[in-house]
Amino acid sequence: MKFSQRFAYYLVGLVIGLFFVGIVFSGKDTRCNYFPNARVLNNLRNKPFHYSEKASHILTEKWVDTADIKNSLKFGDVDFDKSNIEFKKGKLYVIEGKTVKNQEIILKVINYENKAVLDDIIKIEKK
Repeated sequence: MKFSQRFAYYLVGLVIGLFFVGIVFSGKDTRCNYFPNARVLNNLRNKPFHYSEKASHILTEKWVDTADIKNSLKFGDVDFDKSNIEFKKGKLYVIEGKTVKNQEIILKVINYENKAVLDDIIKIEKK
């Protein structure tokens, strides 16, 4: 069998395989969260999200917004040295993020089994 014939068979098989893979994954909400940071942030975003009394008070100060919180939960970095600690019957996660005005913030989120609670918002002062 010539190389061109083998290559043609290969391409036909590849196209058929890609077609079936496309069918299998087209209707599903699949994510590739392989790294710990992405997995934690995805877990916190997919749960019902609540605000503590302290966090609600800080949000009324207008230097931080709920959009900033959502962006930090999507693009932030989890500080694992300070995170994954048992706290109030849940696990505390410390997330470093930024506001729309490029102000650095730290979010302290308690991850319960059925919900996530934003416990505190800390503004990082630039030196």
